[in-house]
Amino acid sequence: MTAADPAPVRTRDTVPAAPGRRPMTVLVVSQALGGAGMAAGITVGALLAEDLLGSTGLAGLPAALYTGGAAVGAMTVGRVSQHRGRRPGLALGHGAAALGSVGVVAGAAAGWTALLLTALFVYGAGSVTGLLARYAGADLAPPERRGRATGTVLLATTLGAVAGPNLVGPTGAVAAAYGLPRLTGPFLLAAVAYTAACLVLLLWLRPDPMAVARARAAATGPAPPSDGGAAAKKAATVPGPGQARVATGPEETDTGASRTPSGRPGRRRPSGVVTGATVTISAQLVMIAVMTMTPVHMAAHGHSTQAAGTVIALHVGAMFLPSRLSGSLVDRLGASPVAVASGVVLLVAGVLAGLLPPQGFAGPAFALVLLGIGWNLALVSGSAMVTEAAPPATAAAVQGQVDVGMSLAGATGGMVSGLTVAGAGYPLLAVAGGVLAVAVIPAVALRGVTGRASA
Repeated sequence: MTAADPAPVRTRDTVPAAPGRRPMTVLVVSQALGGAGMAAGITVGALLAEDLLGSTGLAGLPAALYTGGAAVGAMTVGRVSQHRGRRPGLALGHGAAALGSVGVVAGAAAGWTALLLTALFVYGAGSVTGLLARYAGADLAPPERRGRATGTVLLATTLGAVAGPNLVGPTGAVAAAYGLPRLTGPFLLAAVAYTAACLVLLLWLRPDPMAVARARAAATGPAPPSDGGAAAKKAATVPGPGQARVATGPEETDTGASRTPSGRPGRRRPSGVVTGATVTISAQLVMIAVMTMTPVHMAAHGHSTQAAGTVIALHVGAMFLPSRLSGSLVDRLGASPVAVASGVVLLVAGVLAGLLPPQGFAGPAFALVLLGIGWNLALVSGSAMVTEAAPPATAAAVQGQVDVGMSLAGATGGMVSGLTVAGAGYPLLAVAGGVLAVAVIPAVALRGVTGRASA
């Protein structure tokens, strides 16, 4: 094995290049379960911290902790996936999230702030698994369908993520019946859901998606996910009898090679990873900052916890429901135009969140739905850029590093959001976030197109 060869995935599976529907079905089920767990921190994390710490300025601390923990989790899951496969990596993440959920309940019940905050960090380290699973979906798909496969995995998260916030009331009643704080109810649900997701992956995710991706790359050679399939079909064409194959250079056999949208072979470019990372990281920063403080902003204007939970449920649904459509747009139009559109949508969402009257329910709900759609467009398009640019030898590790950046951006957004609202108000936070998104994301995406065209 040379230094450029991918690290072997340790598996006893027979690895076909076309694995059938079972692995994707298992991913979908685990994502649905994990989505229910993920919704707990989004919905009541800030309210739980505000209740325990007694400060609105620190209400963004839980988001900072579990997104900071997600940075550690993304790096760990990425490395485990690189060397041992997606199955053990993703299962490890779900198991950590289940453990963190139990710790949150115990810390809140005992009034032990240090345990609560530590558990939120562990919970975040595991909850990032739901996003990293999108790369496993791309592993299972041929190049011309990677956008839709990524979208399918993200869409599955909706099943649990939308149900979770709407169960704030019922799960709170269950928690109260056992003498626990009502706001710990969603974390009880998270503990059960993440444990189930971990077991589903360990028992049934075979063959391993990363082994499938490497088997396909060895058989046909990699091709970009966002060219509508034309280059992929050309790359898979094998010369018939009597036809000579003209070698164009070592890049055709290099495992780090890719093909451009025109079908010409070329090396995967680190700049593509940087562009995709910037798109996803910017969207994550803006989304987390605005979303985190929306329940606090609504509560300050007389809305109930259940009403805030419903708004967050709509937001989370918008984060994942458009995933298949976003993936199809990436496959048909390319990642860069979709990324540009995401910046515009995030701008509109921020302006509406900041300027619409907060006393009504419809205004915050509509703004948060748009916020979720803009984030989804950025995530799917940015992930496509990263998948296309990352060499197979280090793909999982690179993808983990990108999500580390997303997590750190989320931690920053969560912490700054509480301080900004306490000092300057929610409207300024929301509008500034929208302006930041439209200033950064389209410029970076279009610069990436220019760079590839001149390469």
